[in-house]
Amino acid sequence: MARSMWSKILVLGICIMAAAAYTAAQTTGPDWAKRVLQLPPGPDNPRNSECAFVTLRDGSILMVYSHFYGKSSNDYATANLSSRRSRDGGVTWTTADSIVVPNEGGMNVMSVSLLRLAGGRIALFYARKNAHADCIPMVRFSDDEAVTWSEPKPCITDEPGYYVLNNDRVIQLRNGRLLMPVSRHQTPTQPWQSRGRIFCYFSDDEGRNWNRGEEIPNPDTVMTQEPGVVELRDGRVMMFMRTDAGVQYLSYSTDKGMRWSPAQRSNIPSPVSPASIKRVPGSKTLVMLWNLNDGSDPEIKGKRTPLAIAISRNEGRTWIKPRMLETDRDGWYCYTALHFTSEGHLLAGYCAGSQRKRTKLAQTDVTLIDLKSLYGRLVR
Repeated sequence: MARSMWSKILVLGICIMAAAAYTAAQTTGPDWAKRVLQLPPGPDNPRNSECAFVTLRDGSILMVYSHFYGKSSNDYATANLSSRRSRDGGVTWTTADSIVVPNEGGMNVMSVSLLRLAGGRIALFYARKNAHADCIPMVRFSDDEAVTWSEPKPCITDEPGYYVLNNDRVIQLRNGRLLMPVSRHQTPTQPWQSRGRIFCYFSDDEGRNWNRGEEIPNPDTVMTQEPGVVELRDGRVMMFMRTDAGVQYLSYSTDKGMRWSPAQRSNIPSPVSPASIKRVPGSKTLVMLWNLNDGSDPEIKGKRTPLAIAISRNEGRTWIKPRMLETDRDGWYCYTALHFTSEGHLLAGYCAGSQRKRTKLAQTDVTLIDLKSLYGRLVR
């Protein structure tokens, strides 16, 4: 690619150069990315998906994921939460599953978030799915480094319904507030709507009690789903949402998640697939993992491939230096989780299935990314 074209990417962001960035972006190689774990489906285990990570005090990394069992792999099939562990910074992992939360739902438990709270304990969030109109985020706590967990407690008690809380989504702000972004699609009295009503529930006592902020306005009436949030350096919170408009949509809160600006188009090309955005600890750099697919290629239009990583140095206004983590045109990459290790690397966990084999959500892959090799001083 000509140097002038790269300059345009740097200045204008990904939005108008998505196709060119896809063509020129690097593929996964030993210089900056290494596949460290694969969890393919197997007998009585049709799907492994939606993971999250937390570093324990002994330096080991715990990964918890949705482990489906039985014959079906659909979102309403039976599943528990199982775990694997790494004691060398994510390079190698245990080979046997340990059940963290058995299937306590009428259908399943799935979509986990793990969070080390400021007070020291670990919080485990997940969806308990009882019925098509009954899916509620739950939370458990551990005071002994994930050896045991407290009894489950619902985070949403004000209005029943089907709430989607993606994996690896709950965050804690600098002032201690927990934010849990959710999309409500159905209630006992309202039928399913693909266009979710987006809220942030918040807790000011480290997850013991929860309240709901105002609904995010949707003036474009696009199909908003699967929100995520990240705190910006000026104290605002940025929410990002998957939509059917060909891009991620954004909303901002200036009061720690109580009220939100109207959802608006971003410069992030995307199919109907969620993104992940996190800050490199202690830095000015945001990292995003998502499907860099602007729909210009008819063969993969609307598909969840390729899977790209990019960074922002201006709090998400523009995204630069996209690199391709996965490029298989038959692949299906989504429901991503990001975790920064003590060695300065990034663990990326994601579903990695096949369109042709109809195993889109069946397998979880974990890749260890050397951010310093990839972006150098820009991650500071």
